[in-house]
Amino acid sequence: MTPLDATLDTPPLRHPQHSSRRAAVRAKEPLRCFLVEDNGVIRQNLVATLEEMLTVEVIGTAEDEPGALRWLQSAPQPCDLVIIDLFLKHGSGFGVLSKVHELMPQAHPVVLSNYATPDIRRRCLALGAERVFDKSAELEDLLDHCGALGARPR
Repeated sequence: MTPLDATLDTPPLRHPQHSSRRAAVRAKEPLRCFLVEDNGVIRQNLVATLEEMLTVEVIGTAEDEPGALRWLQSAPQPCDLVIIDLFLKHGSGFGVLSKVHELMPQAHPVVLSNYATPDIRRRCLALGAERVFDKSAELEDLLDHCGALGARPR
């Protein structure tokens, strides 16, 4: 047997944190997510990533503050997670974030933004965000956070 043959019989190496995150989440009911993102391409890609890599069901989306608040006020089912972009077509994610605990008290609000500066992070946390993630650098951290939420009893 050549060294190449031996590697073909070896299962691929996986990052232990990521494989355990996904295994733990797949064993549970889907995490129900509401996504507030104004960019259609980012919204579609994020939905696909969440639903493919984790046991997440995106049960609603909005592209602006008024649409997000309408959905949260009249949601057909409660959600476990609200992912919010800050800069939207109309209104802002700050307005959505400030109302999440009132309109959907069991939901875990997180912010996913291109503008995750220290000042923005502090402001979001003061408004009730559990975590703030930078779109360009912390997507894996968001997935890890969602995986951890999905592994908790609900």
